[in-house]
Amino acid sequence: MPLAPTQMLALLTEPDDVCCLGSARNFQAVGYHYSDFSPTADEEVVQLLDAAARRLHRVLAAKGPGVEEEVEIPSGAIGLRGNLQLPARCDGIEVFAHGSGSGRHSPRNRFVASVLQRTALGTLLLNLLTPAEEVNRENVFDIPLLARRLMAATRWLGTRNDTSSGLVGYFGASTGAGAALWAAAEPGARIGAIVSRGGRPDLAGPRLAAVRAPTLLIVGSADPQVLALNRRAMALMRAPTRLEIIPEATHLFEEPGTLTQAATLAAEWFSHHLLPARNEESAPELPQ
Repeated sequence: MPLAPTQMLALLTEPDDVCCLGSARNFQAVGYHYSDFSPTADEEVVQLLDAAARRLHRVLAAKGPGVEEEVEIPSGAIGLRGNLQLPARCDGIEVFAHGSGSGRHSPRNRFVASVLQRTALGTLLLNLLTPAEEVNRENVFDIPLLARRLMAATRWLGTRNDTSSGLVGYFGASTGAGAALWAAAEPGARIGAIVSRGGRPDLAGPRLAAVRAPTLLIVGSADPQVLALNRRAMALMRAPTRLEIIPEATHLFEEPGTLTQAATLAAEWFSHHLLPARNEESAPELPQ
């Protein structure tokens, strides 16, 4: 629900979960909490329903048989384990560069991937480090190593018939964001868009100015140190870059509704830059 009286929320014990964007002790009336509480015109409702129907038809048609499989991607002497999910028609695919203490089984990353999949985008969640390598914290911050493996996964996608023609985007979290930007700055890299969630783009250092892909930086307002680092990195970038600050979100976006906001922003960014021909039909279905 968007709004509720504080005392009423405390009485809700039967639901498994309650998500309320705003509450007030002196609630009075719903309209008091909106800057614009005017009714929606019938014509606008019809347009919205028609647009939703078109999106649903496109998503159902695109899913078709699709692909959902466990993969192993060669990178030097090791194999990177990943989860690949593709719609029947794959015009764009996001490769997840996980950060410190995260991986392809992370609930947060899988949730974000599910939101992207609703826009008929493919996703590849993979571990850039082996379990043995993760024990050594130095590897987690070895940005060149993570970037090389991210590039290996990108090249591997180019060898598959079902992904070779689609645009590739990078979704990076924590140190993975630095690796994504490092890899995207490589000469000849053809990365369509980048999204960083609570990331460390500053770790890409001198390579930031060489990044050409449109980049979205998402940071929580309650994560001041990382926010400052993102602003510093943004000042060094020449590619189209936007900073989105999620109110009251901390580093892991654990506060109610904050991860959904970040995922929706990412879906809109990737849809716009990787699926430009679909225009307004590529708008993501918001999680319910």
